[in-house]
Amino acid sequence: MTSVPRVVIAAPARSAGKTTVTIGLLRAYARRGLAAQGFKKGPDFIDPMWATAASGRAARNLDFHMMGDENILRSFSSASAGADIAVIEGNLGLYDGLDIEGADSTAGLAHLLGAPVILVVDAWGVNRGVAALLTGYVNFDPDLRIAGVILNRVSGVRHETKLRQSIERFVGLEVLGVIPRAQDKMVVRERHLGLVPVKEDPGLLEKVELIAGVVGLNCDLDRIRQIAATADPLPELPPCPRPGAARDIRIGVAMDRAFSFYYPENLEALEAAGAELVPFSPLEDAAPPEVNGLYIGGGFPEMFVSELEANVSMRRALRESIESNMPVYAECGGLMYLCRSITWEGQQGQMAGVIPADVEMTHRPQGLGYVVLAATGACDWFNPAEPVKCHEFHHSRLAGLPAGTRFAWRTVRGAGINGEADGIVYRNLLAGYAHLHSCGAPSWAQSFAAHVRNTGYGIRHKNEEVVKK
Repeated sequence: MTSVPRVVIAAPARSAGKTTVTIGLLRAYARRGLAAQGFKKGPDFIDPMWATAASGRAARNLDFHMMGDENILRSFSSASAGADIAVIEGNLGLYDGLDIEGADSTAGLAHLLGAPVILVVDAWGVNRGVAALLTGYVNFDPDLRIAGVILNRVSGVRHETKLRQSIERFVGLEVLGVIPRAQDKMVVRERHLGLVPVKEDPGLLEKVELIAGVVGLNCDLDRIRQIAATADPLPELPPCPRPGAARDIRIGVAMDRAFSFYYPENLEALEAAGAELVPFSPLEDAAPPEVNGLYIGGGFPEMFVSELEANVSMRRALRESIESNMPVYAECGGLMYLCRSITWEGQQGQMAGVIPADVEMTHRPQGLGYVVLAATGACDWFNPAEPVKCHEFHHSRLAGLPAGTRFAWRTVRGAGINGEADGIVYRNLLAGYAHLHSCGAPSWAQSFAAHVRNTGYGIRHKNEEVVKK
């Protein structure tokens, strides 16, 4: 049985302060020398980056659509091994989700993980009414353990007193923290896809320390740990795939400020399939490393159009490698970078030019939410019989894509590239808007690694050198 202390940080609605509280708790516990493991419900890439920076341990996503119950439990158990406490940030409101019964909500995740819930309430503009709100949330699902509340954006002593008195008189929930409103320096900037990724600006790490200081000062860390220790034991399940000792292929992974959206499980699944992962930067390196294949994940290439365009040697080398049949898998930002150009806020930059289309950024999302893909058979290496459950979130569209383009996927649900299909297939390149998770597409990593071996790109040359020696 797994008995890691754990707590779910939830809220009545979006933007109540869940991420701030989660970051603060993780960092405050890490400062105490504790191994604090962060998790984020849902497919979001950015919040887990902040949680990772706060705790020093790679935060994981827990998502019903992409992973399912069993894989959520497996991922939680694997990632939290050796942790002193796990802090799971919910998404949306506590009871919000696609399922009318709430099975896929943050409350549903708390039930699955046997974890108590701490509710973060934005108290600005309310006093006695907070009791009505909390009474509704407590009584809506009597089987859910809402163990306490953290009041955010409290305007002063009188405001705090009214809030505490109302909660004590009418609800009986324990107030575990009161965070003052006048903490503008704690606010993390947002843009079209959510928070600014912490990997883009090392200076944002100072914000993590500031948030930890405020949360540590204004929340009862010891009491929250006690509550986390009341979580139910979880059943033992086989662990998620872990890297093995044998590494017979090398796969370059684009990792820099422009490309940072990767699920840790995807990278670990590639390593478990026998790949040595070699990070490289499309922004700063002159060419991809000497590898047998490439993985170009998502990110914000539109924010770095000038820098990506200026790196002519990288764009040329990448195009030549793909034309020479190097196996490449690209998602969202990677797809955009491989097109002819990206236009963003009136600025156009030339990209790799492999895909004969131009990327147009838009103010409204062109694809947002969960996706279900069915294989068309056009991809040589990845044609799962069952539909693949994944997600997309992009404010861009492709213009000028020629008729006759081959697609690996038919979009059963979701927008994809043209509303009907996703996953452009060209030579040994597969590039689409959908973000896959290895728990929802368990054969993806092994299939890609096998494809790299079968293609033999760079492997034959390497073996010839060994024979000469």
